[in-house]
Amino acid sequence: MTLRVRLAVATALAVATVALGLSWAAFAVIRYELTHQLELELTQAATVATQQQGAQQQGGQQLGNEPPGVLSGQCRYLAAPACTQIVPADPARDPHSAVAPYLFPVTPAVREVAAGQRGAYFSTTAVGGFPARMLVTPFRGGTALQVVLRSDGVDRAVRQSAAAFAGLGAAGVLAAGFLGWWVSRTGLRPVARLTATVERITATGDPHHRITSHAATGRRRDEVTRLGESFDTMLDALERSVTAQRRLVSDASHELRTPLTALRTNAELLARGDRLTDAQRARAATALGRQLREVTGMVNDLVELARDEEPQALVERFRLLPLVEHAVTAARGHWPGQEFTLTVGPGAAEAVVPGVPARLVRLLGNLLDNAAKFGAGRGPVDVLVTRTGDRGETLEVSVRDHGPGIATEDLPYVFDRFYRSDTARSLPGSGLGLAMARQIARAHNADLLARQPAPHEGPGACFVLTGLPVAP
Repeated sequence: MTLRVRLAVATALAVATVALGLSWAAFAVIRYELTHQLELELTQAATVATQQQGAQQQGGQQLGNEPPGVLSGQCRYLAAPACTQIVPADPARDPHSAVAPYLFPVTPAVREVAAGQRGAYFSTTAVGGFPARMLVTPFRGGTALQVVLRSDGVDRAVRQSAAAFAGLGAAGVLAAGFLGWWVSRTGLRPVARLTATVERITATGDPHHRITSHAATGRRRDEVTRLGESFDTMLDALERSVTAQRRLVSDASHELRTPLTALRTNAELLARGDRLTDAQRARAATALGRQLREVTGMVNDLVELARDEEPQALVERFRLLPLVEHAVTAARGHWPGQEFTLTVGPGAAEAVVPGVPARLVRLLGNLLDNAAKFGAGRGPVDVLVTRTGDRGETLEVSVRDHGPGIATEDLPYVFDRFYRSDTARSLPGSGLGLAMARQIARAHNADLLARQPAPHEGPGACFVLTGLPVAP
């Protein structure tokens, strides 16, 4: 069964069970009250008979001389008072008459009540061919008193009540079925809308559709609405991911077009090597090798960035300062004409951090290469390692150059993939280094920020690796 059918059946069964249970309970209460009222009348009739016998005793009769037999026998009529008869415990005391001495059957249980061996009780009997209710209670002088009233009126009322409540129960079952259908349709309408949206997205591949509107969200805050909002949040993330993927593919194709064209040109040029001089062939081969390295590096960077997460490598604990010194030494070899200075703050030399050394070396290398490229010839590249936090629980590494700096309008975009400012378009690079550096930083529970130095510090740009946790 579908979810809607299951919900409708479950709701209908619950409502029908309640309706039938209430009908049965009401019928049981009415039947009890009617029967109890009849028994109260029998008890009252027995009390009246006992009082009459007491009055006769006070008039001169001796205790225990009440003659057995019928005291009142008109109860075969519906509106007649109760029939009463006295039955002795000893059958020898039964009245001797050609006519039946008793109106009602005298059972051994009645004799036991007369002998005091059993208490009073109610039972069902018949009088004049009609159903009746009988009370047998101890009487005076070793006798029992039988009191009988016709019960066909009560029985008829009970049957009518049963028919009425059976009809109500049937109506309740029908109402339960309708309510179950209505509840399932109303309650699952948002789910149906969610399903339709998912099917539409699956069919079209467009994650632009949404489940809930702001007006519907403002009206109610139930579980289904929260599910729709959560699904909308997931669709937002999916749309951003798809948009970023498309932008990455577009940017990558744009960035790769120029080096691939140059590669093809140099390859075609080398294919006609017999027409070139030795110097021309050497220049073409050198350019081809350089372009191959650039394209290979760009493709590797794209592969790492396309994962949008760091590879799961073995996390180690190591001192950060030797890693920074290694990165600075490598940068000096790559940029022989650029000066690099390293400053270590108090407590930073002994600080141990958890992480992947190779990835942090890549991060620092990207920052140092970026600083050397934009600050070449304008001053040293300053590297500062300090401990931060109230108790020195984090490390901070800043890399500052003395170049032209970052324009204010470019600051929000410096970590975007393939973003290059107008002043950087003439310089070598693909625009992926800073994006990869921030990805590595966040994988180490840190962050990478870009800022402009204070006015009194002079021109330049500063990149800060902040929040790198220090291992205990």
